[in-house]
Amino acid sequence: MRERWLGSTGRKVPEIALEGTIDLEGALVLDDVSDFEMIHAAHERGTPVVVRASTAEEVLAALSRGEVACALVRDEALLSLDLPEMTYG
Repeated sequence: MRERWLGSTGRKVPEIALEGTIDLEGALVLDDVSDFEMIHAAHERGTPVVVRASTAEEVLAALSRGEVACALVRDEALLSLDLPEMTYG
């Protein structure tokens, strides 16, 4: 399981996690990655950025942003995505 830093908390979290399985206190939780300015500003402040995703494409879009710590999913099948394969073929 690949992990990412959760903002400036000093904690690492899985890059893809089921909703409700990790502590998101103090995190900016978004439904998509469309607001680049908000994501960047939160990251600059050290605020963890987490994005909800319901498809493989949404997971990939969220994790393509370096500022995003984690993609939250409800479908367990999305936990086993092969992101390098999806990215590089």
